[in-house]
Amino acid sequence: MLITNHVVSGAIIGSVAPGPSSAFVAGLASHFALDSLPHWGERRIFLQVAVVDGLVGLAAMGALARLAPASRRGRVVAGMLGACAPDADKPSTLFFGRSPYPRVVDDWHISIQNESPRRLPQEVVVAGLGALVARRLLRR
Repeated sequence: MLITNHVVSGAIIGSVAPGPSSAFVAGLASHFALDSLPHWGERRIFLQVAVVDGLVGLAAMGALARLAPASRRGRVVAGMLGACAPDADKPSTLFFGRSPYPRVVDDWHISIQNESPRRLPQEVVVAGLGALVARRLLRR
Protein backbone atom coordinates (compact mmCIF):
# COMPACT_ATOMS: atom_id res chain seq x y z
CA MET A 1 0.00 0.00 0.00
CA LEU A 2 1.20 3.50 -0.73
CA ILE A 3 2.55 5.29 2.34
CA THR A 4 0.31 8.24 1.51
CA ASN A 5 -2.72 6.05 2.23
CA HIS A 6 -1.24 5.05 5.57
CA VAL A 7 -0.59 8.73 6.38
CA VAL A 8 -4.18 9.68 5.57
CA SER A 9 -5.67 6.78 7.52
CA GLY A 10 -3.44 7.64 10.49
CA ALA A 11 -4.66 11.24 10.40
CA ILE A 12 -8.28 10.09 10.34
CA ILE A 13 -7.64 7.76 13.29
CA GLY A 14 -5.78 10.46 15.19
CA SER A 15 -8.57 12.96 14.66
CA VAL A 16 -11.02 10.75 16.58
CA ALA A 17 -8.68 9.03 19.06
CA PRO A 18 -8.93 9.99 22.74
CA GLY A 19 -5.17 10.61 23.05
CA PRO A 20 -1.77 10.27 21.35
CA SER A 21 -0.97 6.80 22.73
CA SER A 22 -4.23 5.29 21.55
CA ALA A 23 -3.86 7.11 18.22
CA PHE A 24 -0.39 5.61 17.70
CA VAL A 25 -1.51 2.06 18.59
CA ALA A 26 -4.66 2.31 16.43
CA GLY A 27 -2.59 3.77 13.59
CA LEU A 28 -0.16 0.87 13.90
CA ALA A 29 -3.01 -1.65 13.78
CA SER A 30 -4.52 0.14 10.78
CA HIS A 31 -1.29 -0.35 8.86
CA PHE A 32 -1.58 -4.12 8.99
CA ALA A 33 -5.32 -4.05 8.34
CA LEU A 34 -4.81 -1.95 5.21
CA ASP A 35 -1.89 -4.07 4.01
CA SER A 36 -4.08 -7.16 4.15
CA LEU A 37 -6.59 -5.55 1.75
CA PRO A 38 -6.09 -5.77 -2.02
CA HIS A 39 -3.71 -2.97 -3.05
CA TRP A 40 -1.03 -1.97 -5.55
CA GLY A 41 2.37 -3.57 -5.61
CA GLU A 42 4.92 -3.92 -8.38
CA ARG A 43 8.45 -4.99 -7.47
CA ARG A 44 10.01 -3.86 -10.78
CA ILE A 45 9.14 -0.18 -10.32
CA PHE A 46 8.65 -0.12 -6.56
CA LEU A 47 11.57 2.18 -5.79
CA GLN A 48 10.60 4.83 -8.37
CA VAL A 49 7.03 4.93 -7.06
CA ALA A 50 8.16 4.70 -3.42
CA VAL A 51 10.36 7.81 -3.70
CA VAL A 52 7.54 9.91 -5.15
CA ASP A 53 5.01 8.42 -2.75
CA GLY A 54 7.32 9.00 0.21
CA LEU A 55 7.65 12.68 -0.68
CA VAL A 56 3.90 13.03 -1.25
CA GLY A 57 3.25 11.21 2.04
CA LEU A 58 5.66 13.49 3.88
CA ALA A 59 3.99 16.58 2.40
CA ALA A 60 0.56 15.17 3.31
CA MET A 61 1.78 14.52 6.85
CA GLY A 62 2.90 18.13 7.17
CA ALA A 63 -0.28 19.52 5.64
CA LEU A 64 -2.56 17.36 7.79
CA ALA A 65 -0.62 18.20 10.95
CA ARG A 66 -0.89 21.89 10.11
CA LEU A 67 -4.59 21.55 9.35
CA ALA A 68 -5.30 19.80 12.66
CA PRO A 69 -6.49 22.06 15.47
CA ALA A 70 -3.81 22.54 18.12
CA SER A 71 -5.91 20.57 20.61
CA ARG A 72 -5.82 17.48 18.36
CA ARG A 73 -2.49 17.90 16.57
CA GLY A 74 -0.56 15.52 18.85
CA ARG A 75 -3.14 12.78 18.34
CA VAL A 76 -3.18 13.30 14.58
CA VAL A 77 0.62 13.18 14.31
CA ALA A 78 0.76 10.10 16.58
CA GLY A 79 -1.84 8.35 14.43
CA MET A 80 0.12 9.12 11.26
CA LEU A 81 3.41 7.96 12.80
CA GLY A 82 1.85 4.72 14.02
CA ALA A 83 0.27 4.08 10.63
CA CYS A 84 3.61 4.57 8.86
CA ALA A 85 5.97 2.91 11.34
CA PRO A 86 5.82 -0.65 9.94
CA ASP A 87 7.10 0.55 6.57
CA ALA A 88 10.29 1.94 8.13
CA ASP A 89 11.82 -1.38 7.08
CA LYS A 90 11.99 -0.29 3.44
CA PRO A 91 14.17 2.85 3.70
CA SER A 92 16.16 1.26 6.51
CA THR A 93 16.99 -1.74 4.34
CA LEU A 94 17.81 0.51 1.38
CA PHE A 95 20.11 2.87 3.29
CA PHE A 96 21.49 0.69 6.09
CA GLY A 97 21.20 -2.82 4.68
CA ARG A 98 18.83 -4.12 7.35
CA SER A 99 15.36 -3.71 8.76
CA PRO A 100 14.88 -2.26 12.25
CA TYR A 101 12.40 -5.06 12.99
CA PRO A 102 12.97 -8.73 13.84
CA ARG A 103 12.89 -11.07 10.85
CA VAL A 104 9.69 -12.73 12.08
CA VAL A 105 7.89 -9.35 11.98
CA ASP A 106 9.17 -8.56 8.48
CA ASP A 107 8.24 -12.04 7.22
CA TRP A 108 4.74 -11.73 8.65
CA HIS A 109 4.35 -8.20 7.22
CA ILE A 110 5.29 -9.51 3.78
CA SER A 111 2.99 -12.52 4.09
CA ILE A 112 -0.16 -10.43 4.64
CA GLN A 113 0.32 -8.32 1.51
CA ASN A 114 -2.35 -8.68 -1.17
CA GLU A 115 -0.70 -6.86 -4.07
CA SER A 116 -1.33 -6.52 -7.78
CA PRO A 117 0.39 -4.32 -10.37
CA ARG A 118 -3.05 -3.35 -11.73
CA ARG A 119 -4.27 -1.58 -8.60
CA LEU A 120 -2.35 1.71 -8.79
CA PRO A 121 -5.42 3.71 -9.93
CA GLN A 122 -7.31 2.31 -6.93
CA GLU A 123 -4.53 3.50 -4.61
CA VAL A 124 -4.67 7.03 -6.02
CA VAL A 125 -8.46 7.19 -5.63
CA VAL A 126 -8.25 5.87 -2.06
CA ALA A 127 -5.60 8.49 -1.22
CA GLY A 128 -7.73 11.29 -2.66
CA LEU A 129 -10.92 10.23 -0.92
CA GLY A 130 -9.06 9.63 2.33
CA ALA A 131 -7.53 13.10 2.15
CA LEU A 132 -10.99 14.62 1.71
CA VAL A 133 -12.32 12.71 4.73
CA ALA A 134 -9.30 13.68 6.82
CA ARG A 135 -9.64 17.31 5.82
CA ARG A 136 -13.30 17.34 6.76
CA LEU A 137 -12.69 15.68 10.13
CA LEU A 138 -9.82 18.01 10.96
CA ARG A 139 -11.75 21.15 10.05
CA ARG A 140 -14.77 20.39 12.24
